[in-house]
Amino acid sequence: MIAFALHACPSDMVKNLKYYMALPYSKVVTFYDDESGQYYVSEVLELSGCSSTGDTEAEALESLNEAMEGYLQTKLEYNDPIPEPVAATEGFSGKFLLRLPKTLHRKLSYESQREGVSLNQYALYKLSQ
Repeated sequence: MIAFALHACPSDMVKNLKYYMALPYSKVVTFYDDESGQYYVSEVLELSGCSSTGDTEAEALESLNEAMEGYLQTKLEYNDPIPEPVAATEGFSGKFLLRLPKTLHRKLSYESQREGVSLNQYALYKLSQ
């Protein structure tokens, strides 16, 4: 689950815990099944290191809100900068440059030709798997 929104703040507004908790931060929940068992990890993309876990997706999100409160309270207490959410498309053009070995470029080109699609479409397909 990823949610983005643009949020404006007048310069005279007090940026306290309530202000930051109301911002539409991007929250992601990922399911894990490893040697520790099955569990969910939730994190706030804009707040580096702000994450939590839970046995269910809902539990992981609920505990993430508690983690956010503690994270933000500490940042506010020490006057550390707190990043705010960005709009869903702000700073993203949909393009990025990727350098790769010539042998991989050749392999992907051949595979895309076999599939009858452009190299760009084939690379997008491979990246989205």
